[in-house]
Amino acid sequence: MLIISSSLGLGFGSTGSMLGSLGEVFFRPQEADQVAAAIIKEIRLPRVVLAAAVGGTLALGGLVFQALLRNPLAEPYILGISGGSAVGAILGMFAGLAAFPGVSMSAFAGSMLTLGLVLILAGGRSPLRRDSLILGGVMMNAFFGAMIMFLISLSQDAQMRSILFWLMGDLSMISPQQLPVLLMVLPGMAVILVLARPMNLLLMGRDTAASMGVNVRLVTLALLVFTSLMVSVAVSQSGLIGFVGLAVPHIFRLILGPDHRLLIPACLLGGASYLILCDLLARTLPPEGEMPVGVVTALIGAPLFIYLLWRSRR
Repeated sequence: MLIISSSLGLGFGSTGSMLGSLGEVFFRPQEADQVAAAIIKEIRLPRVVLAAAVGGTLALGGLVFQALLRNPLAEPYILGISGGSAVGAILGMFAGLAAFPGVSMSAFAGSMLTLGLVLILAGGRSPLRRDSLILGGVMMNAFFGAMIMFLISLSQDAQMRSILFWLMGDLSMISPQQLPVLLMVLPGMAVILVLARPMNLLLMGRDTAASMGVNVRLVTLALLVFTSLMVSVAVSQSGLIGFVGLAVPHIFRLILGPDHRLLIPACLLGGASYLILCDLLARTLPPEGEMPVGVVTALIGAPLFIYLLWRSRR
């Protein structure tokens, strides 16, 4: 799926089909057309890499939070990371910072501040309880939602389009200089892969997992922090892209079952493939220009999730 979707993402776009030129561009560059090579390598390839990294990260984040909170409606933004990132990004735009690294850094700082506040709110004698985490995330999202509306009301017309595209999720502003930042998601993915078996035991309850040798507090904290870091990095580079972390884990759970040793690599590769294809539709469907990829993921993801919910209840 990832190979096919990446080939389609590189081969098609607003400038037409260049699928037949891929072999020459990557394997026989001296024979390739220079215009096609520039379009594929400098414009389409960074965008495909960003879509793959963000899609895999969001799908993996949704899988982790659904297992950790034992809530099928959990998604990567449940702890309020989306709201904190959005407020940070909008403040960066108000300050006149460049999209990269200025706005990306301010979005990342906002998400990290939100994570710290949620962990503090969920603290106490029984830290990291799932109901406390969910309630803390809901409160943060509600507060930051009001902040976003307030900041939008203060924005000028020139800033409005950038803010709205960021809030809907946009991959069009990617540059090759941003790609090394995506390497920050790799440690989180490695930690989640290592903790696949403890995640399986956590599905049976905290007490059962603890009786079988799992350090529940340490595993929960590690999954929360590393997953939130991954999602924060992805959001800071792409904006808010919804439904990837909600729909993709459900699809593969229906296909593969509940074993996270299979679900983790499946969601990683499947989420990457899904977002590459959604971004391809965002680039090619409008007759002029393009639409934010978050619009496409919502138009596909919401009906798909409703169908999966109906199917599971049958």
